[in-house]
Amino acid sequence: MNKPLLIGSANRSKAKELAELLEGLPWTAQSLADLPETPAPEETGQTFAENAVLKARYYSERFGIACIADDSGLAVDALEGAPGVLSARYAGEYGDDRKNNLRLLEALREVHWHERTARFVCCAAFLSPGGEPHIERGTVEGHIAMEPFGQGGFGYDPLFVPLGHSRTFGEMPAEEKHGLSHRGQALARLRAFLEGWPLVEASEDTD
Repeated sequence: MNKPLLIGSANRSKAKELAELLEGLPWTAQSLADLPETPAPEETGQTFAENAVLKARYYSERFGIACIADDSGLAVDALEGAPGVLSARYAGEYGDDRKNNLRLLEALREVHWHERTARFVCCAAFLSPGGEPHIERGTVEGHIAMEPFGQGGFGYDPLFVPLGHSRTFGEMPAEEKHGLSHRGQALARLRAFLEGWPLVEASEDTD
């Protein structure tokens, strides 16, 4: 029987993407929408990894089931790594993709293409009740476009052109994006861990 696995994200677009990346595992993915409403934790970590673990632990303890959560964002070299861990609230209001994109474009208004280098970073954490967190990381290099392109994805996807490509994540089909993205990389590594996790747990119990 599949075990329940909570996707610890209040962002519906992200939760959907995480669930897609975990399809086929011996786990039954659940979203926060399937459970009683609960306030989101305050993301007080100074790094993506700290925030990912914070969220996974919060939701795992709150609902008593295994949870995965990620923290991800965009680091722009010309902005000394900003927006970084503040990516989702760069313009002040959490999760307002349009305002965040507009603020980023304004911040880079005088920056030429060759200087608009950036990377998406994702840290994904898995935590079972009472267990220790397991963290995987993914990074994809690229550039920030001069204007948004594409309606796909979410967040900064319409502005991010991955290295070696001419289209933004917003212009790519989900399957193509998943094969390149920071979240796709982190979740591919987490998939490998989750596929063997019940065996790892059983082995530890017999030590």
